[in-house]
Amino acid sequence: MKMKISFDPDIVALMQAEIAAGEKAVSAAMRSAGTSLKSAWRAQITGAGLGIRLGNSIRLATYPKAKDSLNAAALVWSNAPVIIGAHDTGPLIRSRDGFWLAIPTPAAGKISKGGRITPGEWERRSGLRLVFIYRRRGPSLLVAEGRLNSKGRAVASKSKTGRGVATVPIFLLVPQVKLRKRLDLARDAERAVDGVPGMIVAEWVQSTTIT
Repeated sequence: MKMKISFDPDIVALMQAEIAAGEKAVSAAMRSAGTSLKSAWRAQITGAGLGIRLGNSIRLATYPKAKDSLNAAALVWSNAPVIIGAHDTGPLIRSRDGFWLAIPTPAAGKISKGGRITPGEWERRSGLRLVFIYRRRGPSLLVAEGRLNSKGRAVASKSKTGRGVATVPIFLLVPQVKLRKRLDLARDAERAVDGVPGMIVAEWVQSTTIT
């Protein structure tokens, strides 16, 4: 006697379809979680007044790139990790050589790329000499003899009589600075991770329903 057993519907086909739905659901959930975290971090950075450019340093990549997978992953990172990390942790900053940190005043201006200018660079650019002024109370100073232009920056005076010339504070000198913590990236990351299981289930159910 010969017996033949068949299953209707095909269990193997059902399992393969379920696995495919799972791969699609996990990949979609990771893409969604990664996109959400990238947007949240960018919004946090710009909301803290750190600028759109720094916000745009946040990047996203999902893996694998060419297909869906049950092991799909999303990576969110910054192209400016040192700057972002400093604002995220609020570190204590000291001078490398153990002396002073030179903090430019508005009269110092900025370098062409929008960053902070150093005392040496300022002297080269302005043609003025900086003079150290020690103060027992409050930060010491680096000052220059010049005038303030229409933008509030110190420049050399062209006056032959000395009219308008003043001693202008260019840099504040302090031994250390405590950077204020302005970001909480871990908070958004934890929210994104906590939301992944629910997104996988929702995507899986939707994928199975559509199929």
